[in-house]
Amino acid sequence: MKSKRLYIFIPIAVILIITLVSYVSQEEVPTHFSETVKIALRSSGNQLLIANNDTTSLISPIRQLEKNKYQLSFETNLSIDPDTLVQSIKSSFEVSEISNNYIVEVIDCTSKEVSYSYLITAQEEKNVVPCKGRNLPLNCYAINVLFIDSPSPFGPYQKHALISLIIIGCIGFGFVYDRKIKEKKNTTTKVLDYAALGDYKFYKDQHKLVKEDLVIKLTAKECELLNIFSLNQNQIVKKEVLIKEVWEDHGVIVGRSLDAFISRIRKKFKDDPSINIVNIHGVGYKLEVS
Repeated sequence: MKSKRLYIFIPIAVILIITLVSYVSQEEVPTHFSETVKIALRSSGNQLLIANNDTTSLISPIRQLEKNKYQLSFETNLSIDPDTLVQSIKSSFEVSEISNNYIVEVIDCTSKEVSYSYLITAQEEKNVVPCKGRNLPLNCYAINVLFIDSPSPFGPYQKHALISLIIIGCIGFGFVYDRKIKEKKNTTTKVLDYAALGDYKFYKDQHKLVKEDLVIKLTAKECELLNIFSLNQNQIVKKEVLIKEVWEDHGVIVGRSLDAFISRIRKKFKDDPSINIVNIHGVGYKLEVS
């Protein structure tokens, strides 16, 4: 029963952890994501200016147009090589571990028309990058980047968060598995907590013999004697050993008490011909189980 509760508890715990991390991330990470995007776009803008042999012109402040849309613009005109544009944004985003699902549009500042655009996704075969090699002439341009999916709630720590959740899952599974093994061992111990004597089951700790629906109660001394016989089935046990183990070690010395108890135990098995306690004259007794 405990194991079943654990199997239910572990997934719930993991879900709660994910929910908590997502909630905290929604409060704190978007600002971090936004700033990271702005830094990455400024890096891309710098590479585009350098490609134009311009090392002095400034990059205008990066603007966040919408929730997932940002704009890169310049204080001077420039020509744009699509190959350089694609690679500069890709490399800057990879270094910053930013989402790789986005659309880039090059906007003509005067006409507000899209002069060039392309699509990048996590699956490269679905990327759409047209007209590579055809440079856009010197002009005033703004570059818009629209992220197709929302920023990961874990931001740049997505991999670490995933690893942490996997570790938590493994620990939970190990804990449940360990409890399952222990319960199985305990169950096995309980099932085997008796000695088989013919058709009887001898429960030493419960002072009883069980044969189907028949339950025979035993005294403490009967249990001690029968336990010695059960551990030495079909073997001769010397009389002095029985006396020492059952009586003398408890400070009691007996005369004919042993014979009387053996007789009483024989009567317990009277209905089972496969069990007999044989008197080995001058030596001791033997519990024969055929």
